[in-house]
Amino acid sequence: MATAGTFRSLRNYNYRVWAAGALVSNTGTWMQRAAQDWLVLTELTQHNASAVGVVMALQFGPQLLLMPWTGFAADHFNQRRLLIATQATMGVLALALGLLTITGLVQLWHVYAFAFLFGCTAAFDAPVRQTFVAELVGDRDLSNAIALNSTSFNAARMIGPAIAGIIIASIGTGWAFLLNAASFMAVLSSLALLRSSELRPNARAVRTKGGMTEGFHYVWSRRDLRAIMIMLFLIGTFGLNFPIFISTMAVTVFHTDARGFGLLSSTMAVGTISGALLAAGRAQPRFVSLLLGAATFGAGCTLAALAPSSWLFGAALVVIGGAALTVTNTSNAMMQLSTEPRMRGRVMALRLGVALGGTPIGAPIVGWVADHLGPRWALSIGAIAGFAAALVAVRAMSARALDDCRS
Repeated sequence: MATAGTFRSLRNYNYRVWAAGALVSNTGTWMQRAAQDWLVLTELTQHNASAVGVVMALQFGPQLLLMPWTGFAADHFNQRRLLIATQATMGVLALALGLLTITGLVQLWHVYAFAFLFGCTAAFDAPVRQTFVAELVGDRDLSNAIALNSTSFNAARMIGPAIAGIIIASIGTGWAFLLNAASFMAVLSSLALLRSSELRPNARAVRTKGGMTEGFHYVWSRRDLRAIMIMLFLIGTFGLNFPIFISTMAVTVFHTDARGFGLLSSTMAVGTISGALLAAGRAQPRFVSLLLGAATFGAGCTLAALAPSSWLFGAALVVIGGAALTVTNTSNAMMQLSTEPRMRGRVMALRLGVALGGTPIGAPIVGWVADHLGPRWALSIGAIAGFAAALVAVRAMSARALDDCRS
């Protein structure tokens, strides 16, 4: 019965089709992310972690830069059509970058430009993709479907980088980009195969003056949402810099090759998959899970910074992965379930903008620390961010308890 409950969203035909396509596409995405980091760190620069930080800033910065428009699009436009447009665009971008790489024409500025274009497209894709789940399963199984999405995403995270490491070592970096381009056909096919009659369309927002800023006011008026946003900003800005943490530790501390780098990148997914499956089995997300996730994230980064070998570093990455998943997945479910349906797109755009949009601030700082003080000191920044986020959760829970006593 526990297993049936954990995987209950898969009883839905539309969700099964969507999940199958997403798994293939997510695997390709993680292949590209690993290949991109390796390309910048070892082929286009002399182990320059700051350059990896710039790529991250350009790729995730648009989440914050375009936030008012991405949320507006998610709440007002047909979500299925918007997903087809964004997924097709990212497939074309992966194809172009792959061709540049295998022909030997790629330069660092090309990677910067493609990272920014990917980021702009993903900024429109992400809030729609997250809220579209409600159209597939409805609110009753929404928390479970979100957790299963995370399981799929992180299963791909375990498989993708390992495959990328083998491909890079055997036939070259560019082929990982080309395989990612091909993987987008899976998710586009799944969108085409959905049964329209079984979709549960989210309430569309009415276009009004100030509609784009309404999401800001809505979140700011809710103390619980403000606390979650602060936690996401701290961990997202200074903690979720795994491309820098893993690549610099692998290359400059443990001196691994492409296969070793791919294996370390995949190791974290063991923890995230475990965390996702635990989340899928829970009836409802709770604030205490955010507290435990943030504190464990800080502890995991501390262990990773002190790890004397690549094997112990990999073990710490498992802890970090599970903790990061707990924070991101719980915040996602809590915010969607507590938000009015007509506001979900804008609220989720704000969530993603805060969680990922701080990367232009955090990634260059973390990259500079890794270059000048060493990767272990860079990991200590992630540890501090996790513990600080845990303190925010403690304060929010204390304020709620006090309000309950007064009432």
